[in-house]
Amino acid sequence: MTMPTDSLVQKLLGALNETPILDAHTHLVSGHLGAKGLHDILLYHMAVSDLYAAGCPSGARLTQYPGWPDKAEAHRRIEEALPHLERVRNTSISWGIQIILRELYGWFDPVTADNWHDLDWLIRERADDHFWHRDIVRRAGVERICTEISRREQGHDDDLLHYSLEWAFFTRCQWGEYDTALYELERCWGHTPATASPIGGGARPATDRVIHTLGDVHDAITWYVDQIPIDDIISTATHLSTDIDYQLVSDAEMEQALARRATAGNRERDIYASYIHEAFLSALEARHGDRLLFQFSFGAEPLPFETDSRLSQRTIGQLAAMVGRHPKLRFQCSLSSAHANQSLCTLCRELPNLSMAAYWWHNFFPTIMARVMAERLDMLPLNRQVGFFSDAYCVEWTYAKAAMVRRVLATVLADKIRMGQYDFDGAISIAREILYETPQTLCGMVPAE
Repeated sequence: MTMPTDSLVQKLLGALNETPILDAHTHLVSGHLGAKGLHDILLYHMAVSDLYAAGCPSGARLTQYPGWPDKAEAHRRIEEALPHLERVRNTSISWGIQIILRELYGWFDPVTADNWHDLDWLIRERADDHFWHRDIVRRAGVERICTEISRREQGHDDDLLHYSLEWAFFTRCQWGEYDTALYELERCWGHTPATASPIGGGARPATDRVIHTLGDVHDAITWYVDQIPIDDIISTATHLSTDIDYQLVSDAEMEQALARRATAGNRERDIYASYIHEAFLSALEARHGDRLLFQFSFGAEPLPFETDSRLSQRTIGQLAAMVGRHPKLRFQCSLSSAHANQSLCTLCRELPNLSMAAYWWHNFFPTIMARVMAERLDMLPLNRQVGFFSDAYCVEWTYAKAAMVRRVLATVLADKIRMGQYDFDGAISIAREILYETPQTLCGMVPAE
């Protein structure tokens, strides 16, 4: 990565490059940590959004885990994207791609119709090289990584990976759906943890069991909590949608709403999600509140392909009430709405069981990251903010995002040193705290031995 010309920023970046990182949230697959081809780098879902905005006809993700894109699909999508790469060369996601290709694969040329096959081969020949993937993690300065328990496979990378439970999403709205909370509970009822449903509407496979009564709701929630692999995970992960009107719902209101499922609309959606979510939090607090971190994403709402960044003040107020009702649960927010960062920080200052985690999705752009970093450093204690997670699907993107975060953090710390707020050693100590120490105390991550 090109070094900054500012001598203070350069000195800070050098120190930050020596500071270890714990990656608190990813979607890596154990035993298959790295890119399987150029598509995993060039068509990371955030890059697909860039290309779609530039005129590329496809806005959907490639085949998602537990499947993999075959070579025909991957190559078709790359060829489709090629004419639009020039128009997105300005974006920060393209900067991340450049970091990966230059620093990991020694590729400095623009990706074109004439050379992309060579680049794809260069990446594919290392797709099954476990030592190469572990070396990328080492070069990124990342000691441990958290991913979904459903991606553990045979546990080949248990020494590197922690695990989180992403199973049912009771409070994530889906495009054009109103009974998502019920369906998410139904598909888990009678089963063990599996991959969460994909973002966006679409066909829903039939479930083995169907919820008809209030008793069914409680039986399914009990089943769900009983299946939590408490000894194998450090957290649960879900999403809280801002479209839902979170409320305390009575048994009678839930029963009446269940009877209207066939004609459900926004009102029923809010009742289903609120009732099930509150019952789940109560059960989780009673059973595992002292052992699990309840991680949730906030401020990204489904569109037909991906999401937009939206978060209402009403929802922020309802979150405060929710966190306050469950003082034994530890909540951690991954925020995708820059304008709400200050509001969320004020909640953290008054709710001891709420913390903030890094820079998620629509916040992962240098100008927004810099603002969020500066606000949190001014407003929150170091033990209430986690400074990094990559949300990566391959370790190449873990590497790129770690490099980008270090670069932005160096500029933020330099500004605070110039202002007289920190000295140099204090700034590096602060960075180490949020990148390495706090993920241990808040998330339960353990450094490498």
